[in-house]
Amino acid sequence: MVRSREFRHFAWEKLRGNWGMCALYMLIFTLICGSGAALYIIGIGFIIQLLVLGPMTLGFAILSLNVIRGQKAELEMGFEGFKDFFRSFILALLLAIFTALWSLLFIIPGIVKSYSYGMSYYILRDHPELTANEARKASMALMKGNKWRAFCLDLSFIGWLLLCVLTLGILSFWIMPYREAARAAFYEDLCARSAPRADADTLPPVAPETDAEDPAPEAADMPAAGEEEPPKE
Repeated sequence: MVRSREFRHFAWEKLRGNWGMCALYMLIFTLICGSGAALYIIGIGFIIQLLVLGPMTLGFAILSLNVIRGQKAELEMGFEGFKDFFRSFILALLLAIFTALWSLLFIIPGIVKSYSYGMSYYILRDHPELTANEARKASMALMKGNKWRAFCLDLSFIGWLLLCVLTLGILSFWIMPYREAARAAFYEDLCARSAPRADADTLPPVAPETDAEDPAPEAADMPAAGEEEPPKE
C-alpha cells in the first residue's frame, strides 16, 4: 500500500522544472474565481463563479495529470477545460448540489461525499465518452474503500497549509499545485489497481509496515454516510 509521503514525494519529483508554470496557473485561477466573489455585491458574482469554476477546475486536473504523467507544464493546459465547457459546468453544478444536500444532514456526511466525488474531474478528463453525472458516479465507485486514504493524504499537507497562513497566502500558489499533483498521483494509483496501464509512470513500491500516515482498516472508511444520493422529497 502506497503511503501519503510516497504520493507527495512522487508529485514533488514530477514538479521539478514545472513549479513556476503551475504557480502561475494557480495565480490566474485565484484571480478569476476571486473576481467572481468580489462581484457578489452587485449580484453577478455567483453566476461568474458558476460559469468558470468547472472549466478551471477541470483545467487544473488536466495540468496536474499531464505533469504526473511526465509532460512539461504549459499554461494552455490549464485552460483546456473550456474546450469541454458543458460537461465541466454540469459537473461543478452537480457536485455543489449533492454536497450541499448531504451537508444538510450534517457536516460530516457532506465531507464524506466530497471525498467520494474527489476523482470526478480526473475521470472527466480521461473519459470523454462519459457524461458529467456518470463521471461523478464513477468517482464514487473508484473511491469506495479509499476515502480514508485520500483524507490522510490531505491531512499530510497540514504543515504546508500552516506555512501558507504565515506567508499571508503567498506560498499557496506553490503548495496548491503540489497538493493537486499528489492527488493526481493518488488517482493514478487507484486506476493502476483497478485497470493497470502499460504506459503508466508507476509509483515506487512500498513494503508493508505500520506508519502514522497509513490508512485505517477498511471498516474505518468514514462510514458516516452511504454511497447513495440523498432521497428526493
